[in-house]
Amino acid sequence: QVQFVESGGGLVQPGGSLRLSCAASGSIFSSRVMGWYRQAPGKQRELVARITSGGIKNYADSVKDRFTISRDNAKNTVVLEMNSLKPEDTAVYYCNYYLPPQPAWGQGTQVTVSS
Repeated sequence: QVQFVESGGGLVQPGGSLRLSCAASGSIFSSRVMGWYRQAPGKQRELVARITSGGIKNYADSVKDRFTISRDNAKNTVVLEMNSLKPEDTAVYYCNYYLPPQPAWGQGTQVTVSS
């Protein structure tokens, strides 16, 4: 069973940067489209960015030009670089496959943007 472990969150001031990492177990990681998602309090989980096995990337309009997704298939990791952070980026961030079947969601990593 594939598992994802997210890390790298924290408290940052508006305009700051963070680098989130997702470590995946399981041998089929490299063939799947991966996504970074986030869930703010009282809101539904939303897709922030996704990346294909070949490196094609897509972003939500709200994070375009500020966030960058990348992956290392050899190391089974996906990274989300976040710049120019805004208070509205505050959420718990998760990684998972973009399409079903999706394994259970991990614990996520909390990102708080506040002065």
